[in-house]
Amino acid sequence: MNVDKTLWIKADTGDWDDRKQRITTGLESGVDFILVNEDDISLVRELGSIKVAAFVRDGEGDADVFVVGKNSEGDGTHPLPNDLSGSRDINLAIQLKDKGLTTAGYVVIQDKQYEEFAAELGKVCDYIIVVGTDWKVIPLENLIAALQELDVKIISGVRDAEETIVAYETMEHGSDGVLLDTDDLSEIKRTVKAVEQTGSEEIPLSVATITRVKPVGMGDRVCVDTCSLMILGEGMLVGSQSNGLFLVHSESEDSPYVAARPFRVNAGAVHAYVKVGDKTQYLSELSAGDEVMVVDSKGCQRPAIVGRVKIERRPMLLVEAMVDDYIIKTILQNAETIKLVGKDGKPISVAVLKEGDEVMVNYEDTARHFGMKIEETIIEK
Repeated sequence: MNVDKTLWIKADTGDWDDRKQRITTGLESGVDFILVNEDDISLVRELGSIKVAAFVRDGEGDADVFVVGKNSEGDGTHPLPNDLSGSRDINLAIQLKDKGLTTAGYVVIQDKQYEEFAAELGKVCDYIIVVGTDWKVIPLENLIAALQELDVKIISGVRDAEETIVAYETMEHGSDGVLLDTDDLSEIKRTVKAVEQTGSEEIPLSVATITRVKPVGMGDRVCVDTCSLMILGEGMLVGSQSNGLFLVHSESEDSPYVAARPFRVNAGAVHAYVKVGDKTQYLSELSAGDEVMVVDSKGCQRPAIVGRVKIERRPMLLVEAMVDDYIIKTILQNAETIKLVGKDGKPISVAVLKEGDEVMVNYEDTARHFGMKIEETIIEK
């Protein structure tokens, strides 16, 4: 999932078989939260490991998030008092917070008063879930503006992937998550894909010209095996300098020597940096369960989970290239199956790589310290 946005599945209505289908599809698709009634918390726990938000009466139970606000008919918010601060939902949220519990307010925006109520409830809750009726975007814009200085996450009610994209793009920042309410199990999967793609910035890639390719003897190299399959043009950004990383291609192509292993990037020497989100990390530090970024020749990126790291002693090759009058370097295994990504987006084996070839790299004119960007002079050569 997109690390900055969360996806919740609403599964509090209908009979148990219908609710169970929504829950299991959400589990299989990797959603972040399941929203159910208090009585279903244990049933969800039996189906799998996932965060559970639950509509509650008194704050008892094993929920990760305790949700206040749904009326007894289950189709809206409680009637509002004239004095919003005296609302039973606000008072219950305060009581739950005083117990140290994580809380969420649930508000169906029926008119301007309910929008104002959502803003008040958002001042005491960790999450505020808002479900639009006739008007959806304007109330969401108003709430984002009203609550932007507070430590509360706004979750917008949606019916499909299209509404999800709108919610995430509202006022640039967008909502912090969405609550999907649908019986269409395929729509759950489409929405998951929309969440993964939303807000994922492209990594700027540049064309670098190879200046030297030189065998340098034996060394320890790292193969990164992921829990995802990569396709032609995808790989990882790796290099000896943290501000100059080569796009090392995955082993997604068949060759006369070995079968394709599209889950693998033979990334380079143990000392090298690899791009991990907004930071870099040493290849030698990676282990199962870590997250790395898979990048294609256009700079589109997606996260992948490391399943295994293999470090073995192999003959190595120094590769140098020039970008913006600056020389960057990396050391890769000297083998035909190790490839960079060329200017045309196609893989090019290091076995035939030569001076003058053009390859894709990520180059930054800022240094990094412990993997983080800083304005500092650091020389790596």
